[in-house]
Amino acid sequence: MFKFITERSFFVNLLVAIALLLLMIFAFFFSLGSVTKHNESITVPDVTGKTLIDATAFLKQNKFQVSVQDSVYVDSVPPLTVIKQSPESEEVVKANRTIYLTINRATPPLIEMPDLKGFSYRSAQMFLESLGLKLGNISYTPDIARNAVKDQLLNGKTVNPGTKVPMSTAIDLVLGNGLGDTQLAVPDLVGLTVSQAKEYLSGDNISIGVILTEGAVADTANAYIVRQNPDPTTLLPSGERVNNRIRAGQMMDIWISTTAPVKDSSVIPPAINN
Repeated sequence: MFKFITERSFFVNLLVAIALLLLMIFAFFFSLGSVTKHNESITVPDVTGKTLIDATAFLKQNKFQVSVQDSVYVDSVPPLTVIKQSPESEEVVKANRTIYLTINRATPPLIEMPDLKGFSYRSAQMFLESLGLKLGNISYTPDIARNAVKDQLLNGKTVNPGTKVPMSTAIDLVLGNGLGDTQLAVPDLVGLTVSQAKEYLSGDNISIGVILTEGAVADTANAYIVRQNPDPTTLLPSGERVNNRIRAGQMMDIWISTTAPVKDSSVIPPAINN
């Protein structure tokens, strides 16, 4: 071979070298299609809605690789169901391409229950939905704050703020309906402390409104109620004393003092549930 090259001119040797190079280039490009599987393109099938097991088996059967990329939670879809795929169906890709799947979680994530008391109905609904919770049943209770949330319930019981509940859980709301339809006898609060009065009134959805002081009062909760509005009774010109009425949801204004009042024992106060 060496003698063959040296006995010929440089030009002939150059032509031989170029021919060999062209032959190598042709061989490379000829084999490139089989190496890269240039002509082996297939259409991506649609596996959304299938279980992860079925989708994986189906894709591998059709010469694809499979990888779970992410998981979300949708309460209307069965657990471990394919929600999304990438590449999407009907795309044309090479064989052995990896299909990335997003699946539905097997269990819902836990959400920290907020404190909705005092929220308006619409605000509470939007807040629940922003957290991934649902609005359940609506009920009403006598309260002056119409359509304000008075309580939040789960399975008929109050669910406290901070409690962990599964995503998509339905939360029932108790709303105020404005003034209640039930009329009650005005309770006699004179002589009670403020804390006692609040506990006494809570059962009939009557609350304390304005608190006025007579003299210096340092401890409001333990101060005595010396006057109230409305009064329990009204003295008619005929001398007859009649009970005044109040609706559930209304508020009572009170005057307080550090000194307990002396009550008129001749006046019989009405019962709160009359």
